[in-house]
Amino acid sequence: VQLQASGGGLVQAGGSLRLSCAASGRTFNSYTMGWFRQAPGKKREFVASISRTGGSTEYADSVKGRFTLSRDNRKNTLYLQMNSLKSEDTAVYYCTKHNSRDFDGISWLSSYDYWGQGTQVTVSS
Repeated sequence: VQLQASGGGLVQAGGSLRLSCAASGRTFNSYTMGWFRQAPGKKREFVASISRTGGSTEYADSVKGRFTLSRDNRKNTLYLQMNSLKSEDTAVYYCTKHNSRDFDGISWLSSYDYWGQGTQVTVSS
C-alpha cells in the first residue's frame, strides 16, 4: 500500500484547507484509515480516524467540530476538511492505514502500519 498526501499549504488563522490522501492497491476499502500530525519538537499525535465503510469517525478533542474526515472508496481517497484553523494546527499531517479491519485502538500510533509522506500545514496568526 502506498499513500500520497496532498493539499497542505499556508493559510491564515480562521481559514480552511482540505487534505487528500490517495491510496494505491485494491484493499483501501477494507481498512480503517486515519490522520496524525506532528508539530516541530512534538510527538506525532492522533487527529482523526474513519472506519472502512465511512460509517464511523472519531476525532481528537482539539479538532472536534472543526475538522471533518471522509473517504471515497471508489476513488481510493481519504479527505480531511479543516475549518477554523488555528496556529496550533500547524504541523506536518500524515495519512495512515490501520493494521486491521476493526475500528479500535484508533488513536494509537502502533495501530497503523502504512504511512504517507506527510503534507505541511502552516497557519499564520
